[in-house]
Amino acid sequence: MKYKLSVTKGFASAHCLREYKGKCENVHGHNWKIRAAFGGTQLDKTGMLIDFTDLKAHLDKIMTYLDHKFLNETAPFDKINPTAENIALYIFEELKKAETLTAKVAEVEVWESDTSSATITAE
Repeated sequence: MKYKLSVTKGFASAHCLREYKGKCENVHGHNWKIRAAFGGTQLDKTGMLIDFTDLKAHLDKIMTYLDHKFLNETAPFDKINPTAENIALYIFEELKKAETLTAKVAEVEVWESDTSSATITAE
């Protein structure tokens, strides 16, 4: 049996897409919604895959770093395009720091609007 648990947080920021031909090449903002999921096959002695409190704290740290920033001037997006896909990858990589022996990052979904999201998965 595989377990997966997730938390959802958000942040607000502005960005513009480099080398994009269209209105998104101009500076604009989003109220991003992030869903981060961890997965694993074993629970700890308390019956948890990973404590929601710990997962929220790690995600909060990342959200605080990105919140109310112009992403194009914020590492690593000062060098890579701040697309939803690249934001998902960045958050995924940062969350790897929260992995335990039994709980690994399974996926990160980044919503830039109510109808548009990008997801990166471990598989």
